[in-house]
Amino acid sequence: MRQPPGFTDQTQPHSVCKLQKSLYGLKQAPRQWFQKLTDFLQHQGFGFSRSDPSLLIYHKNSIRLYILIYVDDFLVTGNDEDAIRSLLKQLRAQFALKQLGNISLFLGIQVTHSPTGFFLSQEHYATKLLNDAGYKDCKSAPTMLTPDKKKKEPNLQPLKDPSLYRRLAGSLQYLSITRSDIAFATNRICQHMQSPTEHNFKALTRLLRYIKGTTSFGLPITTGTLELRAFSDADRASDITDRKSVLGFCTFLGTNLISWTVNKQATVTKSSTEAEYRSLSAAASDVLWLRRLTTELDMPQSSPTTIYCDNTSAMAIAKNPVFHARTKHIEIDYHFIRQQISTGNIQLAHISSKNQIADILTKPFSIARFHELRNKLTTRTPNA
Repeated sequence: MRQPPGFTDQTQPHSVCKLQKSLYGLKQAPRQWFQKLTDFLQHQGFGFSRSDPSLLIYHKNSIRLYILIYVDDFLVTGNDEDAIRSLLKQLRAQFALKQLGNISLFLGIQVTHSPTGFFLSQEHYATKLLNDAGYKDCKSAPTMLTPDKKKKEPNLQPLKDPSLYRRLAGSLQYLSITRSDIAFATNRICQHMQSPTEHNFKALTRLLRYIKGTTSFGLPITTGTLELRAFSDADRASDITDRKSVLGFCTFLGTNLISWTVNKQATVTKSSTEAEYRSLSAAASDVLWLRRLTTELDMPQSSPTTIYCDNTSAMAIAKNPVFHARTKHIEIDYHFIRQQISTGNIQLAHISSKNQIADILTKPFSIARFHELRNKLTTRTPNA
């Protein structure tokens, strides 16, 4: 801490002003606001979720209330309308709040109500992204990437305006919150933000052209079963620059897609089996977190969560507690999946590559195959 210019006391040059109240715009202001709000909610009987620190839960008798906080925006829901109204009245007495009624827009995500549930999309954000990039009237593309059938020498000339590339790549990351179909392409694009080339920018514009034809696509949330299931896949040595593998997994709650991840693995793998095994371990970690969260939301998983994998060798390693030549070099933390299988938290099931939904998160496909997997991922238009 130091005094601003002109405020230094010559007799006490090392003294600073004492902050009596956090001001909006200062670094500590959001933390102070969050602390004040959560202190008030805890005084009303709410408690922090162990799985998500931004989620507070009220559980008393048969009343269930949930508050999800993001800085100064938050959602309130529960099973008792009178309790919700009473809580909002108390909040308005303490804070200057603007109550917007039933959810329709939250953090740029549009929420459309339907007889069967909700539909989440970012159509306005996608349209704004295309306008800012100058692709408002571009020709749409049927897929986000094209399979590399012919190995052509890429144009490695440095991009003249890397700041434009970085800005668009960051926007695509936010768009992928509701668009799991662009997660793989976005992950590949964001790997070159430091020194983008003309070849990288061409891949980015291809993705923008795909978004042009799918701006209304989003994620449906419908009523149904509350059973978790996950799909895990990996594409070994797919990155030609460092030969690291790409892992991808997605998790469904009933028919609803609720979580997905695309990552480049940290180390080079020696086989497809090892790449798939590391992907299984990552998927298991996500499943365990979701099992804890669903339990806190009164949706306990009474049976082991199934993770579908199309590699029988990786499944055999996960179930076999004996270390041998193929596994002794793998870090010990990846083997925790064996304990989770033995304790009954998860179980593995084989699935054919044709039905492996997570394939769309690890590699490009032909138009027909891409559209087939996209439909299984439930990414669609509101009226589909």
